Amino acid sequence: MMNDLKILQTASAMARHAVERHSQIAENIANANTPGYKAKDLKPFAETFARNQTNAATGADNALRAERITTPGVASPNGNTVSLEDQMWRSAAATRDHDTALTIYSKTISMLRTSLSSR
Repeated sequence: MMNDLKILQTASAMARHAVERHSQIAENIANANTPGYKAKDLKPFAETFARNQTNAATGADNALRAERITTPGVASPNGNTVSLEDQMWRSAAATRDHDTALTIYSKTISMLRTSLSSR
């Protein structure tokens, strides 16, 4: 059990994904008034993780890489598709995902400490 704790690797990957997503959201907000800018996001963590598991099974590169996608939206007259309200919702979701990953990580560490102290 101590040699291969996949749950910690998964929680770490989930936290990194949330951080990357927050970075993309910040870029979208920074370009909210840029003519022709198309809002972007990352594919959901579940899809990215599933693709990574498939690649790992085939012996491909094992690094978890988030794929950027263009998000649908109504373009303003200058062609920009960034909606600040939508970006705030996406930011809240990324924060929730990051908090979930940190909770999983800390609870796992807590359980490991408890199991080691009972020996």
